[in-house]
Amino acid sequence: MFKDKTLLITGGTGSFGNAVMKRFLNTNIKEIRIFSRDEKKQDDMRKLYKNDKLKFYIGDVRDISSVKNAMHGVDYIFHAAALKQVPSCEFFPLEAVKTNILGTDNVLTAAIEYGVKKVICLSTDKAAYPINAMGISKAMMEKVFIAKSKTVDPNKTLICGTRYGNVMASRGSVIPLFIEQIKSGQPLTVTDPNMTRFLMSLEEAVELVVFAFQKAEAGDIMVQKSPASTIGDLAQAIKELFNSNNEIKIIGTRHGEKRYETLLTKEEYIKAEDLGCFFRVPADKRDLNYDKYFVEGSHQLSSNGEYNSDNTERLNIKQIKEKLLSLEYVRQELEYFTARNEAAVTKESSK
Repeated sequence: MFKDKTLLITGGTGSFGNAVMKRFLNTNIKEIRIFSRDEKKQDDMRKLYKNDKLKFYIGDVRDISSVKNAMHGVDYIFHAAALKQVPSCEFFPLEAVKTNILGTDNVLTAAIEYGVKKVICLSTDKAAYPINAMGISKAMMEKVFIAKSKTVDPNKTLICGTRYGNVMASRGSVIPLFIEQIKSGQPLTVTDPNMTRFLMSLEEAVELVVFAFQKAEAGDIMVQKSPASTIGDLAQAIKELFNSNNEIKIIGTRHGEKRYETLLTKEEYIKAEDLGCFFRVPADKRDLNYDKYFVEGSHQLSSNGEYNSDNTERLNIKQIKEKLLSLEYVRQELEYFTARNEAAVTKESSK
């Protein structure tokens, strides 16, 4: 699929960038370009992997000249660069606009100019019925890539996107927070125990992008079906895994948080194509000739049917623990935590 091809990953030093890079590094791909503004993380990756297929480009999606500098000879792009933290985007919404909306337009403009064959833009469940600045900026990002996909022949540059929920144990997510709180003997801070969130591993997020690469048409949004859990059950599952007696402290919702997350709105659900483990949301192909829609509409709106973390498969605590143990990060932390406790017990008993 990627034989002798060059892949550019924007935001390539982030959690997703690292995961997708590892997915393809040992294949017959020609080159993987890591584009980001963080020279320290790039240097860490360079030293860790020591692979000639990896090329590093310092730049910012806000600066189209730096984007173009990385675009020569690129076949495919996975566009992951974004501001993703809900609270920080609430306080600095224009920064979210500059990176998530204008930065995406820069990447797509450069991709079209340089004849990139496919661009996959990564979005988030927060773009569906957005209530916070991060979600609003990502919803606009989706509008940008859908609109841009109509301006170019898909046989020359095909532009599409994916939308997925929370990635388990990604940087800034709740699982590493809970584990650190257990290790330091602090209470586990839960915003709302009945709040639900999708549970998806980084590997599953990568496979969604690969599926979109293989199956998506111009302007499509591809969604992977995922199970979910309550935040309260997730905290309890982590406590049980680590054999912890830390208390769970309810602190209330943060800036711009939802009680549950939506991956398909009612309006999208009615036109979505069910592909088994995935949904395909086709782009709206209507033009600006509005007159005909006063005479004849297109879809009937759905009064029910929306795909969210409250109506998807709900995992119980045992299933959550199994899901957590599938993550290398959790296994490593559990091993470290167990070894530390055993060493402490041995030291105490030898006194």
